[in-house]
Amino acid sequence: MKVAIIGAGICGLYLAKNLAQKGNEVTVFEKKTVIGKKCCSGLFSARLFEHIPEARALATNQINHCVIHFPKKDINLAFKQPFFVLEHLQLDLLAAGLATSAGAGIRLGENINADRLSQLNRQFDRLIGCDGALSATREFLKCSVSRGLTSQEEDRPRETKMQKSKDITFLLGIQGVEQKNDKSDLVETWPTKNGFLWRIPRGETVEWGIMEKPEVSRKLFDEFISRKNIKIEEIKSAIIPRGLVLSPNEKITLCGDAAGLTKPWSGGGVIWGLTQADLLLKYFPDFLEYRKATGQIFGPKIALGKFAKRTAYFLGNRLPFLLPAKLIIDSDYLLKS
Repeated sequence: MKVAIIGAGICGLYLAKNLAQKGNEVTVFEKKTVIGKKCCSGLFSARLFEHIPEARALATNQINHCVIHFPKKDINLAFKQPFFVLEHLQLDLLAAGLATSAGAGIRLGENINADRLSQLNRQFDRLIGCDGALSATREFLKCSVSRGLTSQEEDRPRETKMQKSKDITFLLGIQGVEQKNDKSDLVETWPTKNGFLWRIPRGETVEWGIMEKPEVSRKLFDEFISRKNIKIEEIKSAIIPRGLVLSPNEKITLCGDAAGLTKPWSGGGVIWGLTQADLLLKYFPDFLEYRKATGQIFGPKIALGKFAKRTAYFLGNRLPFLLPAKLIIDSDYLLKS
């Protein structure tokens, strides 16, 4: 099949590689003129290497523990799956190389708007939106999409019953770098009302960041850094989606951040996105079965994650004596053994 993938992020490039290896004619369309996500904590569980084994060589530090600093109690978390620090930019470049080696084409500097998406929808057999938190593909689907007819047939737009974008909420992630060598295996976090601040030792540097509502994120970050008397460089920011949008269209679908798929407790989306991508590969080209499987698998995980986060924040801030001082968790799936 002729497959168009919108967005050259990690999910889009991973899909491009695997779909091309299966014999499909794959083209990735990216609005930026260069490949690579520059704003990301770059903290990935060891499951990343199950999807992309070559990424192991990019790791600069290993993280085994996390401390959550509530006002009156610290909670120590030990991870069942160790985490590794990688530069997301380098990960994207690696994935791009793997995709092109498999035969996929990558077109940069593409103007991805409704007209262009409508054109691609007529030219390709399948269209996959992997274009991030502010997905143009998601907006295109929300307004009107085709019935999945071939390019030789009449294109008949119809209104979809897809969840509206209001089902996705957004937080703002901000990160900065402190020039300090630190290869410790401990991440620290400080809960805020809707998110948290963090400290990640990256090896040759230390990363400080926050995930919070856009209107308060920068103010809280600046105040925190000032209290800690930390000199920050290279401040960057990115939108983090929260929710799950599923497309009912037979020909156009969504994956990763474009579908709003991130972990409710951390905002991380790469492992969940790659797992969702594996579902798409399993059911391809049947997007309706893929939609069903995604809802069945991730719907309960999102509900559990939201409940766990609310409960932990409530107890940590109001009844800290009810929380154990030490916990062992799976930070990708919480209750997974």
